[in-house]
Amino acid sequence: MAASKHDPHNLREIAKTVVLGYRITRRQEKGKATGRLERQVDRIREQAQAREDARAKGRKK
Repeated sequence: MAASKHDPHNLREIAKTVVLGYRITRRQEKGKATGRLERQVDRIREQAQAREDARAKGRKK
């Protein structure tokens, strides 16, 4: 279930994205690679959007 009607993410996904954002920032400060973490955030966003799109498609019928 989405956290709000304007955002496709649920509370777990929001929390995970915030933690990953913190890790990305810390790794950037240390000069380390962040690609893996950034892909993980993108994957979370894509899955959340796909889930909400499918849910909306089901409601419009």
